[in-house]
Amino acid sequence: QVQLIESGGGLVQAGGSLRLSCAVSGLTFSDYAVGWFRQAPGKEREFVAGIARNGINISYGESLKGQFTISRDNAKNTVYLQMNSLKPEDTAVYYCATIYSTRWYEAKRSYDYWGQGTQVTVSS
Repeated sequence: QVQLIESGGGLVQAGGSLRLSCAVSGLTFSDYAVGWFRQAPGKEREFVAGIARNGINISYGESLKGQFTISRDNAKNTVYLQMNSLKPEDTAVYYCATIYSTRWYEAKRSYDYWGQGTQVTVSS
């Protein structure tokens, strides 16, 4: 059974940082690219960052490069999202997702498996 479990969310003040983790089990992790998405209340789920299965090729959503950093540890079957300089508009539920591919895609319909999400709330 494939499981993706996000953790590390919480309440933080504007300007603060959080590090999200996505622990993956039930599949050969190194065969999958991974994406992070987020969904704010009343909005569509949007692409945040993606990392190829080699851990080298990376992409970020519009305006997020420089603020967020995605990485992966294939030995631990885990992907991370380091979020710095957080703003109230970063408040959302953050999801990780896997795709059986060498690289990520921004389209959420491309992904095979999803986690349940972790809430990030940034107060002003």
